[in-house]
Amino acid sequence: MIRFLAFAHLAAALGFAASPFLGDGFNGFSPDQFPVPQDDPAVQPAGYAFALWGVIYLWLILGAVFGLIARREDAGWSQVRAPLVASLLVGAAWIPVANASVPWATVMIWAMLATALFALLRAPSRDGWWLSGPVGLYAGWLTAASSVSVGLVLDGYGWLPDVAAAVVALALALVIAAAVLTLRPRALTYAAGVIWALIGVVVQNMGDGSPLTLGLAAGGALLITAKAGYALRRGGSVV
Repeated sequence: MIRFLAFAHLAAALGFAASPFLGDGFNGFSPDQFPVPQDDPAVQPAGYAFALWGVIYLWLILGAVFGLIARREDAGWSQVRAPLVASLLVGAAWIPVANASVPWATVMIWAMLATALFALLRAPSRDGWWLSGPVGLYAGWLTAASSVSVGLVLDGYGWLPDVAAAVVALALALVIAAAVLTLRPRALTYAAGVIWALIGVVVQNMGDGSPLTLGLAAGGALLITAKAGYALRRGGSVV
């Protein structure tokens, strides 16, 4: 089973990275997928921020290749692989669902986040740049993305106005990030994924956007940076 998980890890990472190139791809939810069209939601990061997926895909694949070659039967890797493979398999099926149903896509991205966080928190301290590093970046971005999905649903289905939905979503992301960084203080790639998304929200709300959303995202990014910087100064693994 341990050896099987090593192969499954690589197969799932490759399938996940290939998913945007299969079918129609995904360029964000269409405004008309919501009863209240989401033309320019305050909670969504600026478009450039989604380029981080390229780094996530590549790093996850490289980590899986390293693990298959050098840690095929490692027990520490094995306890991470099971939840990570589950997350990546859900992720590989996410895009066609997202193009068809926002609510189901929201459920799926939260499943991806839960299993990714479980994998991150179980990751051994060694081989950080090959295992907890890419998993942390992936989980950090998912922390923001899953919270953004909640904000879009709250606004897009008329349950909260745009700015209020953005505030709820950002608060949710910050609570999750604070909890994860308390349990794993030196998960700096996780912190980086969340910060990157928050900066994207700041950029999205510059100019004619929401000052409240901008301020909350900027403040959250600064707090997470400070927490990560404190952990870095204490020394030890940075992933």
